[in-house]
Amino acid sequence: MAGVETARGLRKTLHDRGMRMTPQRQLVLDAVKALEHATPEQICARVQETAPTVNITTIYRTLDLLDRLGLVRHTHLGHGAPSYSVDEHRHVHLVCHVCGSIQEIPCELLDPLVGTLRERDGFELDASHLALSGTCRDCLTQETE
Repeated sequence: MAGVETARGLRKTLHDRGMRMTPQRQLVLDAVKALEHATPEQICARVQETAPTVNITTIYRTLDLLDRLGLVRHTHLGHGAPSYSVDEHRHVHLVCHVCGSIQEIPCELLDPLVGTLRERDGFELDASHLALSGTCRDCLTQETE
């Protein structure tokens, strides 16, 4: 049923903006939902399981469109390609720059910072679109041993 909801939502969003639904757009959105966090290359590989003729350029264009429509979000988790997830998938990423592990924490943990930035600087932080880099617990433990 979630796939049907996604298809209807995408079709309506596109129609409202004078665009049409294409099978490639639906396949890309379905791949992002299934993979939860994925690079364009991973999304392309998933789409090509069903539609082998879809190329990486189509994937990038479609991801850009879906991002502009607010249906997917991208986050830069390091120096490589961005990682895409569906808009409802909101959390902050903690990226260890030693081992590369990625943890997810609730956005609400940054509420004190969000409030401070709003009051002090008039800045509204979107914590759901954020990756913080540092050193994870395991790597810190190894450093002290």
